[in-house]
Amino acid sequence: MRNAALVLGLIGGCLALIVGFFTFGYTEFIREYGEVEGLATALDREGLVRTASFVSPLLAIAGAAMSKSRALWGGILMLISAGLMAYTFGIGAFTLFPIGFVGLAGLLAIAAGKPDEPKAHF
Repeated sequence: MRNAALVLGLIGGCLALIVGFFTFGYTEFIREYGEVEGLATALDREGLVRTASFVSPLLAIAGAAMSKSRALWGGILMLISAGLMAYTFGIGAFTLFPIGFVGLAGLLAIAAGKPDEPKAHF
């Protein structure tokens, strides 16, 4: 389960990175050139979109990397990443797979059978 969480988290994080590049570039285009009638309109939550474009892939990839040794923490990071992507970008054609892969990886990491270590997680 930890290996599956690692692989799915990395794949989902890389796909989220592509979505993040596009959305950050879109907001930068709007800042530089303004709205273009019929092509590009301003976003209501530009700051949230720009922040989530950077933070979501970062959390997904970091959580995937942690899922082998610290499955609980890695799973929580991946679930936060999937939730942030779903809240910010919505579920659409380009965000469906990153959200699904990272969310499933987070669930698999948390559901991993053996405990991380005999000590407490915090």
